[in-house]
Amino acid sequence: MGQPSLVERLGYGPGDRLLIVNCDDVGSSHGANVAAYRAMVYGIATSATLMVPCPWAREAARMLQGLPLGVHLTLTSEHRGYRWRSLIGAASLRDGEGFFPPTAEAALRAIGAADARAECWAQIEAALAWGVDVTHLDAHMNIMQAREDLSEVYLDLAAELRVPVRMLPTAVTDRGNYRAGGRAAARGVLCNDHLVYPWPRRTRDVFLEEVPGLPPGFVSEIFAHPVLDGEELRGYDAAHADIRVHDAACLVDPGIAELLDRHGIKRISYRVLRDLQRGG
Repeated sequence: MGQPSLVERLGYGPGDRLLIVNCDDVGSSHGANVAAYRAMVYGIATSATLMVPCPWAREAARMLQGLPLGVHLTLTSEHRGYRWRSLIGAASLRDGEGFFPPTAEAALRAIGAADARAECWAQIEAALAWGVDVTHLDAHMNIMQAREDLSEVYLDLAAELRVPVRMLPTAVTDRGNYRAGGRAAARGVLCNDHLVYPWPRRTRDVFLEEVPGLPPGFVSEIFAHPVLDGEELRGYDAAHADIRVHDAACLVDPGIAELLDRHGIKRISYRVLRDLQRGG
């Protein structure tokens, strides 16, 4: 007989369909913090991840105290009029204005793996110092899974902290001879089996299209970027404001909760993966 699946190791049946619904970009604004809180307390979200370098991160740590909260490892600062900086200030993490690079392409050209390791560890340590019971790691704009050396750092950090990671689809992670899933397993790092990547589609449409076909016996993840509407959001991300507002409404929509129930989807958080990884 083969090894039990992650679903079975979590105590579920071999054909059960488990789903993590994660709120990304917590800490990026007050509106993001409130929307994520509402999605987790009153809606369908089960986890969130914190952008530690952002100005509203400290509020988020307090607001979401006790809820499943990971770290959204951040190495870019993409909004033209609203920027944030590296915690360690390393040269490869700064653009000409002293902020994180504004695009993924610019970041990947410049960032050194050693600087990325030090910066990401500083972000994790800050979250821990704020009292965050870090449940998992994922990567803002996917930077930490976009180069093999950065992927190694990503998995090393998760192994050191003994937390799971969000794993991108194998089409992204299995570049060349690099097999991220196998490397994670070799370190004892757990991750989702399957990822539905919604951005920039409307999240409600994603749920309606993807939920009926979520694979049995898998831990899937769908992530979203909920933010309350208002001048704050429109001031820093006018280009994607409608998507973020839509996400905030979607994650507290009773109709989406009913959809998950109707298809027998069992919602879990990354905390249960972390506890399994730690042997709890």
